[in-house]
Amino acid sequence: MTDRIASLLNMKRGELTLGVLSVVFHFCVLGGYYFLRPVRDAMGMSSGMDQLRWLFLVTSFVSLGLVLAFGGVVGRTNRRRFIPTAYLFVIVCLFGFAGLLFMDARAGGGLIGTDAETALSQGVGYVFYVWLSAINLFVTSVFWAFMVDLFDTDQGKRMFGFIAIGGTLGASIGGWSTSTISGMTESVYLPAILMLMGAALFAAGIGVMLTLDRMALKSEYSRHTADRPAATSSDGSADASTGGSFWDGATHVVKSPYMLGIGLWVVFMAISNTMIYFTQANIVEDTADTFSQAVAGFAQFDMWANIATGITQIFVTTRVIKKLGVGWTLAILPVVTMSGFAVLAVWPVFGVMVFFQAIHRATRYALSRPARETLWSVVPASDKYKAKPVVDVFLYRGGDVAGVGVDSAFAALGLTLGWVAAATVPLAGGWVMLSSALGRAQQKNVQELAETEAEAEAVAGV
Repeated sequence: MTDRIASLLNMKRGELTLGVLSVVFHFCVLGGYYFLRPVRDAMGMSSGMDQLRWLFLVTSFVSLGLVLAFGGVVGRTNRRRFIPTAYLFVIVCLFGFAGLLFMDARAGGGLIGTDAETALSQGVGYVFYVWLSAINLFVTSVFWAFMVDLFDTDQGKRMFGFIAIGGTLGASIGGWSTSTISGMTESVYLPAILMLMGAALFAAGIGVMLTLDRMALKSEYSRHTADRPAATSSDGSADASTGGSFWDGATHVVKSPYMLGIGLWVVFMAISNTMIYFTQANIVEDTADTFSQAVAGFAQFDMWANIATGITQIFVTTRVIKKLGVGWTLAILPVVTMSGFAVLAVWPVFGVMVFFQAIHRATRYALSRPARETLWSVVPASDKYKAKPVVDVFLYRGGDVAGVGVDSAFAALGLTLGWVAAATVPLAGGWVMLSSALGRAQQKNVQELAETEAEAEAVAGV
């Protein structure tokens, strides 16, 4: 039975337990985040689109400080300590935000954006928006860095699509639960309650991560097995620190054309996502009258997008990456972005936006994300935890700022969605060429690593 399940999921029998635990870990991480995301979005747009653009700008600078600080922690500890510490930091912050909102509500205050809004609720709302916008990329980047640390390139191509399903299930359930709860109440305590639910899932994720790490160190199906003497202490725990300084991640990205290429790909993606996000926010702002309705509206976008993502992951992902390769799989997202804006320019309504968001998110998470993560399987372990967050968090938010600039320019000029669609054509063209180049570079790096390992084995056998 186990052999059949493993074969069906395109895994070896010994990989199945590690794969399932990875799915559960991803479920906890994205499930926790999607209890928070609609709250963040509703808080961000509560004072209008101009304020939302400023929040994007502040987020980019906060993201840089976050990844540099994390780089310093990575250099002084090991993954068995710094990964749980990162998620514990998220939990503590969520308890802090929820506590402040509970205090404000008990004192008679109201939610941000309402007539009963207080200075405290407004401050918490803006800080929470910036904090979560930086943290969400950070926690997913750390998760995938852990995955490429556990599994090699071949395993990534076979297993990452399946592992991504766990995140999609968590996101779908989180989005559905948030939409349902928001539709049932207009309580001033709603945001705080959703924050605590998210914190509970992050706490569960810490326990799963520690279990997965311990099992991976003992399994011959994890790439850590070969490095066990250097990576573990006498008790079998991951006890070796990564070393280096907090600047290493940023300097390594700047010095590496390969990682710069990945960073540019992420910037292109962030620009397109920001343009879609502001289009979506405008539509929600026009249709929602209360804070709870805004939360429910954003949660509905998330729910349908995650359902589409799950269907794609189950039936399409592994086959597409295997048949097209990493480069051309990455090229699908630019084409979807350009086509979606073209359709939305003709029918700029809620239903079309939901459909476009669902297809775009499905392509982004079910196809592009697993393919993009395999690009990191050929870089040194320290760069997976130091350089990767610089790309996934700081450069992503830099792309957000560029996207805000584009959106602001279109808004100032009073241009329509037709012009937005036209602007995506050159963006998509450059994005496609970059995707193809990254695929070739990754394949070349895989071959060079294989040759290096073969030479080392030949020397050891002499």
